[in-house]
Amino acid sequence: MKAAVVLQKGEAPKYVADFAEPEVKNENEVILRMKASAVKNLDKLRASGQHYSTQHEAFEPKVVGSDGVGLLPDGKRVYAIGIGGMIAEKALVSKDIMVAVPENLDDAVAAALPNAIMGSALALRFRAGMQKGETVLINGATGVTGKMAVQLAKYYSAQKIIVTGRNEQALAQLQTLGADEIISLRQEDENISAAIKEIHKGSPVDMVIDYLWGHSAELILETLKGHGGASHRTRFITVGGMAGDAITLSSSILRSTDIQLSGSGLGSWSREEVKSLVAEILPEMYQMAAEGKLVMDTVSVPLSDIEIAWNRNIEGGKRLVVLMD
Repeated sequence: MKAAVVLQKGEAPKYVADFAEPEVKNENEVILRMKASAVKNLDKLRASGQHYSTQHEAFEPKVVGSDGVGLLPDGKRVYAIGIGGMIAEKALVSKDIMVAVPENLDDAVAAALPNAIMGSALALRFRAGMQKGETVLINGATGVTGKMAVQLAKYYSAQKIIVTGRNEQALAQLQTLGADEIISLRQEDENISAAIKEIHKGSPVDMVIDYLWGHSAELILETLKGHGGASHRTRFITVGGMAGDAITLSSSILRSTDIQLSGSGLGSWSREEVKSLVAEILPEMYQMAAEGKLVMDTVSVPLSDIEIAWNRNIEGGKRLVVLMD
């Protein structure tokens, strides 16, 4: 079968026209005829062996891609998470991790939406425990998942949504998606801190959904630092590390402030939360997207162009999607 395959460790995937097809090994598995699969940072890290979920795996040539949209043997179109790679003509999936795709939703959007939902809805609902009327700060909101987090925070009835980012044009677009306050990370640190402090004074930040980590996360945590008096409780949820995987965190920040620090990602979600994602959250979000109530911008390429497209610089806030047809 035709597939995008990593043939040598550390290399980008190659287009292979005759890779071995996956085989069903038990009654809970089924083969999908793939239609589309989105290329995410997770896929790139896993393909290179740099993601924490793959660091102890022995290398062998493998198809890339972790999820996607395809057709079951009966022709039903579904989204599924792969047992193996998904950027191929055929993919092996579990029957119990599937979501039906609305008829009027195109393949590219259907393939791109779930990862953004996982990185936003699960952080907001399960890790932050968001309640109606709360104030949310989304750090690094100009990316695909950050844009989705803005829309879902609005949908979940946030009182105020604060966003940060470096792309000025994308920041401006976030206002049309529900952002109330915009803070550019291109400013000097003292200006960023001053803006956050001023907002925090009038509308205390209940949660931070962080997609950057690195220096901006350090800056936000330092800005929220208390001075020995009673402080407002803030839940800080790290979802990504686009600006660096490590930070310096002073013990005094945690001792002086009621900050709850946690993460949202593979391995942090319970089985019940994953079941809720598949049974409730994704079907609801798919229907919203089909009705035009969620914005998901994509750039599509054919499978044969995978080598060129893999490291392509995609415009901010858009997701690269590989189409198999």
